Amino acid sequence: MAQYRQDKINDRLTQEMAEILREIKDPRINGVFISVTGVECTPDFKYAKVYYSILGDHDPKEVAAGLKSASGFIRHELAQRVNLRITPELRFVYDESLERGDRISRLFKAIEEKEKPSDDTDDSEEIEDFDESDEDGGL
Repeated sequence: MAQYRQDKINDRLTQEMAEILREIKDPRINGVFISVTGVECTPDFKYAKVYYSILGDHDPKEVAAGLKSASGFIRHELAQRVNLRITPELRFVYDESLERGDRISRLFKAIEEKEKPSDDTDDSEEIEDFDESDEDGGL
């Protein structure tokens, strides 16, 4: 039962964090599209890891510095919006999974393009390469 409660709180914190990050006026964060990919609280709710990713060509280190400096404001806003006995201390973790997934997707597309047969090739060439010893099952 405790895990169910923790999952619900993690989901709620994720939603609230996404809204709060849009309100921050820090120039390092303002104008940057930050997506909160998840929040993971400790069982006692004293600490929370906030996983985020950024869209665009922004410096992740500068965004991380902006988030760290705004963590007090963010924590205060969380306390106002989410009714918890203890508002967790926030630690921001840059999530590279979206970038990694995009890079893998582009690699698969490049492989497909290389392996795609061109319309100019003749299928008879493939038949000529057929080895007759394979006909009897390799015996």
